[in-house]
Amino acid sequence: MKTKATIKDVARLANVSIKTVSRVTNHETSVGAKTLEKVKKAIAELNYLPNHAARNLAATQSYSLGFVYDNPNAYYIIDMQNGILDGCQERDYELVIHPCSSSSESIVDQLNMMVKRSQLAGLIICPPLSESPEVIKALNERDIALVRVISGNDTDLGDSPCVYVDDQAAAFEITEHLITQGHADIGFLRGDDDHKSSHERERGYIKALEKHDLTLKQGYTVSGSYSFESGVRGAKSLLALDSPPSAIFACNDEIAAGALFAARLEGVEVPKDLAIAGFEDSPFSRQTLPRLTTAAQPNYDIAKQATKLLIQLIEKRKKHQQLEANAMHICYRPQLVIRQSTNKHMD
Repeated sequence: MKTKATIKDVARLANVSIKTVSRVTNHETSVGAKTLEKVKKAIAELNYLPNHAARNLAATQSYSLGFVYDNPNAYYIIDMQNGILDGCQERDYELVIHPCSSSSESIVDQLNMMVKRSQLAGLIICPPLSESPEVIKALNERDIALVRVISGNDTDLGDSPCVYVDDQAAAFEITEHLITQGHADIGFLRGDDDHKSSHERERGYIKALEKHDLTLKQGYTVSGSYSFESGVRGAKSLLALDSPPSAIFACNDEIAAGALFAARLEGVEVPKDLAIAGFEDSPFSRQTLPRLTTAAQPNYDIAKQATKLLIQLIEKRKKHQQLEANAMHICYRPQLVIRQSTNKHMD
């Protein structure tokens, strides 16, 4: 049976010290170009894989990152996990995934215990945890390396590193698209109240109405959650109004798919009698009939960028340095994707 290559084997083949091989696998910058090439060639030839567990135990620095979430959207979580995993693999980090309840009174203690138990170098957290001032304050007080994925704009990001999504601008664009299609009566189906994205998307919707001097009618905004069932309930309530809207903007694609189902139950044709738009460009938006107009939110790219930012933060801390101000906050703006659910003239 073929034995697994060791760091000693790589050092011997490349004719360098074990410490030099370790520097290369740890992505340190103190290795010369020729030496780096020799070591990488030896690693490839021997198919050498670093032992991350041993590395964590032997080093003063951990090479494991944590991803903590409390989010009901399975598609969102899968994209986030894949993006973080690929970001970790590029820098030889391991990933620990930890679902939890943001409503738990002991959430901060849980996170602190997770960091200690798994010897994590840092955390990536997503909404709604990442938007909780209490959670962020507690983690910062414990000096845990942290990158947040949040909804917002460049006026309210705080001092900690984050990757933020400009939901408000994208929601404005979706609403304006509906207006240009001739809709003056546009309903809005909210997501969960504890997700800032729900409020930011509603603000974008209202701003678009105001720009075009359109009145937000009573009963046209409906509270709910980021779920298919919420979309069904919300759309039914809008369609039951004495003067129902001619278009519905749903806070995400699951809600929009539920609204589409409700329209079908009520005998309302989409887009002939009712236009429906969602948000995120999840598989829901492409699996419905008609397919949903939406805003493409690149969750995989967002997660991978958050991972790169966290590793950069960890490496800076190791050298007792700080992140540059222009690297602290990274913005993504979802892009409008027009499909059949809002356009009568598309096949």
